[in-house]
Amino acid sequence: MSIDARPTDYSAARIQETIQEILTAGILPPIVQAGHPVLRHVAAPFEGQVTDAELGHLIDLMRSVMHKAPGVGLAAPQLGIPLQIAVLEDQFAVDPEVAAVRGREPLPFFAMLNPRYQSLGRTTVAFYEGCLSVGGLQAAVLRPESVQLDFTGPDGTQLQRTFTGWQARIVQHETDHLHGILYLDRAELRSISNNAEYSARWAQPDISRARQELGFLPGPAED
Repeated sequence: MSIDARPTDYSAARIQETIQEILTAGILPPIVQAGHPVLRHVAAPFEGQVTDAELGHLIDLMRSVMHKAPGVGLAAPQLGIPLQIAVLEDQFAVDPEVAAVRGREPLPFFAMLNPRYQSLGRTTVAFYEGCLSVGGLQAAVLRPESVQLDFTGPDGTQLQRTFTGWQARIVQHETDHLHGILYLDRAELRSISNNAEYSARWAQPDISRARQELGFLPGPAED
C-alpha cells in the first residue's frame, strides 16, 4: 500500500492551476469525499484569482455538478478547490406536509463568494441533513432557524440577505463548507443513520420519532 505524503498545496498558484484543470477537462469533476484535507481547511477568500469569464464558467460547472448529484448546494472545496465560492438552489418538488413542517420553500439559484452568516434571534430547529461529500449518511443537526448572510456576488457587489427555514439551513451548510466544517461536526451523533435506515425509519417531516427512539435532543419532560 502506497501513501501519498506530499504536503497539500493551497497557494494561489495551485488554486489557479486546479481551476484551469477542471475547466479544461471537458467532463464534470467528481465530488471530493470526507477524509480529503481540502474539506478541513478554511478556503481562501476569493480575491480575483481567476478572470470574470473563468469565474462564470466555474459557477456554471458547479451548478451542473450540483444538479447531477443531485443536491441543493455545492461548495468549491467539494471539487478540490480551496476557494470561498458556493452555489445554492432548491427547486425540488416536496410533499406539502414536509415543506410546511420544515419551512421549505423553493430557493432560486445564486452563487456566493466569501460568505459569512450570523443567527437572527434565538430560535433553533433540528432536522436530518445529508451531504454530497459524506456519502451514505444522514444526521440531525440543530441550527438557527433564521440567519443573516453577508456575501459578495459574482459581479463583485457586496450583498446582505436574510434566510429562514430550510433556506437558512442550506446557507449555513454551504458556508460551513468554506470554513472547513462538515455537517457531522454539528450533528447529534446518536442520530447518525445510513441512508437505508433513514428512509425506512426516520424520513418523517420532523425528527420527533428519531429523537425518542435513538435518544438524542431530549424534550423538556425528559431532561
